[in-house]
Amino acid sequence: MEDFEQLLDSYEQQTQAVEGQVLKGTVLKLAGEEVFVDIGRKSEGVVALREFMDLAGQVQVRPGDVIDVVVEREEGERGLRLSHEKAVRLRLWDDLEKAHREGTIIQGHITERIKGGVACDIGVKAFLPGSQLDLRPPRNLDAFLGQEVRVRIIKLNKKRGNVVVSRKVVLEDEQAQRRAKTLETLHEGDVIAGVVKNVTEYGVFVDVGGLDGLLHVSDLSWGRVAHPNEIVQPGDEITVKVLKFDRAKMRVSLGFKQLVPDPWSDAAERYPIGARVRGKVVSITDYGCFVELEQGIEGLIHVSEMSWSKRTKHPSKLVKAGDELEVVVLDVNPAERRMSLSLRQAQPNPWDTLHERYAPGAVVEGRVRNLTDFGAFVEIEDGIDGLVHISDFSWTKRIKHPSEVVKKGDKVRAKILGIDAENRRLSLGIRQLEPDAWESFFEHRQLGDILPGRVVRLASFGAFVELEGGIEALCHNSEINPDVTGGAPLEIGREYEFKIIKLNPADKKIGLSLRAPLHGAERETIEAYRHSPSGARTTIEEMVTLKRAGNGDANP
Repeated sequence: MEDFEQLLDSYEQQTQAVEGQVLKGTVLKLAGEEVFVDIGRKSEGVVALREFMDLAGQVQVRPGDVIDVVVEREEGERGLRLSHEKAVRLRLWDDLEKAHREGTIIQGHITERIKGGVACDIGVKAFLPGSQLDLRPPRNLDAFLGQEVRVRIIKLNKKRGNVVVSRKVVLEDEQAQRRAKTLETLHEGDVIAGVVKNVTEYGVFVDVGGLDGLLHVSDLSWGRVAHPNEIVQPGDEITVKVLKFDRAKMRVSLGFKQLVPDPWSDAAERYPIGARVRGKVVSITDYGCFVELEQGIEGLIHVSEMSWSKRTKHPSKLVKAGDELEVVVLDVNPAERRMSLSLRQAQPNPWDTLHERYAPGAVVEGRVRNLTDFGAFVEIEDGIDGLVHISDFSWTKRIKHPSEVVKKGDKVRAKILGIDAENRRLSLGIRQLEPDAWESFFEHRQLGDILPGRVVRLASFGAFVELEGGIEALCHNSEINPDVTGGAPLEIGREYEFKIIKLNPADKKIGLSLRAPLHGAERETIEAYRHSPSGARTTIEEMVTLKRAGNGDANP
């Protein structure tokens, strides 16, 4: 009997409920607002029914359920007052302490944003710092609200009820495991899946199994890429090809465009020279514009091939980015990935039909577009320029530069002298609008004629004299009589009477003489001859000779 009483005392000690200790109990019944629970004592324990209700007010316990409880106090005949909620919290803290000790990964739910990070529900409210939320500190913490996350406890104080968790350490461990596996299996040439982690102006960083590989912007597309974000965004899952892999440095170079054929490989066959094709202007430079015919195939329209007619200092005056154009292929060089295109050759050439609109001898009107040392270019219609050579401005004037006669922008009339459509040349003349003053002079003047002339300039060998019609002649120093000039040199601007002593129509040269004054009688004879209606023509030299012979003058 004594042994039995000792065994009973021992059993009672083992089953003695201690306040704050978590015990296992079996639900006996639900009565009113209370739940009766058997915890192995002589008397039953009681838990408030509200502790088992969910948010919708539904009771979440039934007779026979095994639950955790904590003894709060004894209530005399009513037995023990128990708490299920406190038991759950205490059990939870025990589990959290164990997870902290062992580094166990637990599930959490991000509920709200707080100072320095977010609140994470792991059964209790835990603090998840922003720096521990991801492998790289996120810019937008709000994007994580409501997410389920896997975390590890990095700091715990049960007494104060503080818990700090980290998602970053979980991701780092997982990344290290994936990296180790990737290092064992990755090879150059492999086609693998990856996730875009970051996008920069020079390329994209892609996570390929724990390793960050660089997908350079030049390897994103065969076509033009202004910025990588035109093609991919962070978080995108993409397939890439391993171009280079340095296992020791853990560096990976990736390619995206290499997954499709190079469009230049058969560009010469698909875009033969002379073919008319359509494309979109993608960029404009000082020397032309680039036209995309398809992704990866671009051609250059040089500024000289943009228009038959319009002239501009910059191609942007003719086209703009995004314009759809029809062009002609001039040249294809797949090795250098270059193509030359022409916009103007897809349009009619005005020079091809120029002869239908104009003919040599026709008088046209145009505007002076440009001046050079050798002449002036006159635009007679859009894109058609003709050259007035410096020698075709005047029959008589000596012009050193076209600016002496015309200036840029002047409207002028000219005669077409010649058309060379093949070489795109049009010759114009302004002096040809008037009769040839030289022809008229040589037709009406002959040796011995005496006529007035104005000295226009002096040279070391003589004086240049302007005659009728603007014709210039030369009076050599040997033909200037000092008696006539009074011993002084000829005066520029002064008019004298000269005798024609040389006529050379082929070279358009005229020689004059100012050797001696003519006698008064000779002048009278000459004047009479000038006004004589006689059809008989006698040279002045003959008349002077006859006159002198009549006066008994021995000198002819």
